[in-house]
Amino acid sequence: MVATLLGTSSMAQWREPDLHEDQIYDFSAGKMSMRIAAERGGRIISLKYDDTEILSQIKFPNMYGSTFWTSPQSEWNWPPVREHDAMPYEVEVKDDCIVMTSQLSQKLPLRIRKRFAKGEGECIIVTYTLINESDEPRKVAPWEITRVPSEGVITFDAPMETITPAGLMPFVEKDGIATYEIDHVEGQNRKINADGKGWLKYVNNGYELTKEFPDLDASQPAPGEAEIQIYVHQGKAYVELESQGAYTELKPGESLDWTVNWYLKPVAK
Repeated sequence: MVATLLGTSSMAQWREPDLHEDQIYDFSAGKMSMRIAAERGGRIISLKYDDTEILSQIKFPNMYGSTFWTSPQSEWNWPPVREHDAMPYEVEVKDDCIVMTSQLSQKLPLRIRKRFAKGEGECIIVTYTLINESDEPRKVAPWEITRVPSEGVITFDAPMETITPAGLMPFVEKDGIATYEIDHVEGQNRKINADGKGWLKYVNNGYELTKEFPDLDASQPAPGEAEIQIYVHQGKAYVELESQGAYTELKPGESLDWTVNWYLKPVAK
């Protein structure tokens, strides 16, 4: 099924969805368009401005687009929980949004819901909901993982001393803004943690992707995790832009919402 959301001024108007076997949904805000695959874990598989793609399109080993996990990773190790990351999501097309809901994981009894809506101007709002469907309290944090090509520049608001491990990537800081021009170290995967200020930006090929999310203080991330994480895969394959929400205890039946605003635009000249 393909549904298209068309932005006209600040309101969204729908065209009746067409039926297709692949359950892919196109969602637009101005010249910014997002493609979401319900059959592939509700994954965002494409993000374009006009015809220019900003996300990684590497299909093997499925390191493309943008996905969502629960944090901390120590609860499930690797690979990601299939019901959350790869298996089909149920879809509900509403008046002004698309809602996708995961299957319930037996390994980790949490259900994930993703809501895609149009914000003001050229903005797509993605709200993730974590639902505790176990019979006991669980502590969990939301975690968005966005894979982009292994080139370009990443920036976020954080002093150098909050970026760990120190020296792993050649960050520079100016006026509190940390900047990383993506580099490569053959045969070495690298990942940093940082205490940011609620936004993360990636610039490549003349376009700027900005993601905004709730700011955390240093005590709020899950154990061993962080508000902002950058992962660089060896061999110039892809880079992950990662952001996390607060580590929260959910009683049986309780849920938490966490929202990320996505913006994509040409770089100002």
